[in-house]
Amino acid sequence: MSRTDVLDLGRLALTSGEGRRFETELQVEPLELGGQTYAARPSTVAAVLDVSRTTSGWSLRLRYRVALEGPCVRCLEDAGTAMEIDACEVDQPGGGEDLSSPYISGDELRLGDWARDALALALPTKVVCDEDCLGLCAICGENLNHAGPGHAHERAPDPRWAKLGELRLE
Repeated sequence: MSRTDVLDLGRLALTSGEGRRFETELQVEPLELGGQTYAARPSTVAAVLDVSRTTSGWSLRLRYRVALEGPCVRCLEDAGTAMEIDACEVDQPGGGEDLSSPYISGDELRLGDWARDALALALPTKVVCDEDCLGLCAICGENLNHAGPGHAHERAPDPRWAKLGELRLE
């Protein structure tokens, strides 16, 4: 198994209808989501790449598993999510915008870019430590998952309504 960031598809010398499967290693770069950084552990993952030659282009499929670690969006404690990525790309020159892959330039496949974007598209909208995470207290910032059920604050009045407090009705 070798590590590949850019693959020269032309060197495969595939004819129309022919395909090949590769096992490779991908370096997964950290992603930023909502101002927080999520990193793969380990940062290098095993991947399977299927390459098929079509009449005038390529049909590609990339599969890999990755575990991302970073902060929970609710309480900021450590959180993680395991994901299985299964991405497909088609590149048919002259076939229109929908059949043109942004990861293929000439005969070069930018595998690292494709793997990163496939991961970004598969990310959940919120990475949480637990589906029942209570988050942080809006007043003091304490983690409500660790605070007792009696955790409460008297809320300060909204300063936008302060003038109403001066109103005297007699």
